[in-house]
Amino acid sequence: MTQTMQAIFATEPGGPEVLEARPIPVPDPAAGEVLIHVAAAGVNRPDLRQRKGGYPPPPGVTEVLGLEVAGEIVSCGAGVTGYAPGDKVCALVAGGGYAEYCVAPVEQVLPWPPGLTALEAAAIPETFFTVWTNLFRIGRLSEGETVLIHGGASGIGTTAIQLACALGATVYATAGTDEKCRACRELGATEAINYKTERFETEIARLTDGRGVDVILDMICAEYLDRNLASLAVGGQLVIIAFLGGGRTEVDIESMIRKRQTLCGSTLRPQTPQEKGVIARDLHRYVWPLLKSGTVRPVIHSVHPLGRACDAHAELEAGGHVGKIVLSVR
Repeated sequence: MTQTMQAIFATEPGGPEVLEARPIPVPDPAAGEVLIHVAAAGVNRPDLRQRKGGYPPPPGVTEVLGLEVAGEIVSCGAGVTGYAPGDKVCALVAGGGYAEYCVAPVEQVLPWPPGLTALEAAAIPETFFTVWTNLFRIGRLSEGETVLIHGGASGIGTTAIQLACALGATVYATAGTDEKCRACRELGATEAINYKTERFETEIARLTDGRGVDVILDMICAEYLDRNLASLAVGGQLVIIAFLGGGRTEVDIESMIRKRQTLCGSTLRPQTPQEKGVIARDLHRYVWPLLKSGTVRPVIHSVHPLGRACDAHAELEAGGHVGKIVLSVR
């Protein structure tokens, strides 16, 4: 095996043009880790934040960008069980995915789902871990309930729509164009609302006969908070996973208490491998059969070579995509 590899760094905080490929040593897997020969890597909004200097990797984690990969295990650190060299896998990582080789804690590794390409397998971990944690573990979305998914055409949104529908929920979504709304409906959403031309809270009230939805999955936060709470049913859960519309605002606590609403959420990257391992086991038990059957499938918008990660970032920032943007590594 080669001793060096190409990896993508941000030379300084800035736009997509600051991304640069550099040769660096291939990492060695520590105890409890596997080394993966990367075939493809997913591109996610936290990568953009890291490139801009606003989302540094956790202590001890490489500065190489990238939070999810698919590929083949080439070596295992001490104490690894359940996987061996030659196994095809996908993995969630805290950094290092934009590279030819990447180490991953074994708890965060899952089998490459049969029937999926490398590009599709690489598009799974970050979004599926995030959606499962927030929509089902925290939001407790159940069969027969209703959910509003903001950003329905995003990687998170396309995943959330499919999983919620597959598990028996009624799904409403928002998106920024009529074409994206159409894509959300094709994935299973009962209705999709163009947030640029309609007030989503008005539409949700109409669609639910004034009741509101049981769960909202939101990545806007402050800008949408009052409107989200107005769209939430009595006893509903508002689950926030990002702060694209700001992270600070006032909230009407009295109204929330009166309606027994819950405001909650989580971020994935700071969680321990053990905590992420719990999510991985849930995914393998409940979601992998859906992937195997084709009931759920990652939506790939476009593919860029590793050396042109800058183009992938520019495309993600432009916002015209439906589904995931992926880097092809080999």
